[in-house]
Amino acid sequence: MRYAFSTLGLPGAPLDRSAALAAAHGFDGLELRAHPEEPLHPASPVADRAAGLRTLAAAGITVLGVAGYAQVAAPEADEQVLAELRGLVRLAADLEAPYVRVFPGGAGQSEARADARAVRRLAAAAPFATRHGVRILLETHDSHRTGAAAARVLDRVGHPGAGALWDVLHTWLGGESPAESRRALARHLGYVQVKDVASAQELTPVGLGAGVVPLADAVAAVPRDGWLCWEYEKRWYPGAVELPGQLARGREYLERLVVATPHAE
Repeated sequence: MRYAFSTLGLPGAPLDRSAALAAAHGFDGLELRAHPEEPLHPASPVADRAAGLRTLAAAGITVLGVAGYAQVAAPEADEQVLAELRGLVRLAADLEAPYVRVFPGGAGQSEARADARAVRRLAAAAPFATRHGVRILLETHDSHRTGAAAARVLDRVGHPGAGALWDVLHTWLGGESPAESRRALARHLGYVQVKDVASAQELTPVGLGAGVVPLADAVAAVPRDGWLCWEYEKRWYPGAVELPGQLARGREYLERLVVATPHAE
């Protein structure tokens, strides 16, 4: 198993600080939030991307994924969404990252319409991603919160350049057990985001193992050669405890779960 954390937990932090924290606490990689608030995003110059990659390589840290904000089922024009996807893929390729995260964003539409938009755009973008050595991952989120909903889209896309990012909080909030999510996403899984909260009504992030998300069951459903990425949503919950002081404990907790549980193959 390999371990990463999301820079969403360190909003606006310089890349060298994020990389140093990851290296110091036994993480193998970072999921980079690709937003203009952050050091690197789709509008970043090529020189900045190259410098960022050097910084990460010097710390021995891999970019697991570029966490973008494109919404593949949103009502915007196809070309606008596809341009966002291409920009994220190019950024990931420049950072030698294997994955790009995208959202569904199909709220307020019928299921059929949202699915059709997501399928059409992912099918169009997936070959481009593959040519760049990148895979676009649809996160279990918002309008497609469960593994079943994400798989419904990805089954129709049917291209290896498109897959799934399993956010275990959202599938749990959607009423799906980790075993059900794993079965739905098995053919599409890129990597898994773990997080913990106090309850389904109180979503302020807490340290891993301090809340109610069934993390042991989720980790047991991850293949042994997979990635676990801790997404600590400090950016959206400013009152949450700072992430750096929790990194060592969180990394140790995940490793204990990995060692203690049998895993999917």
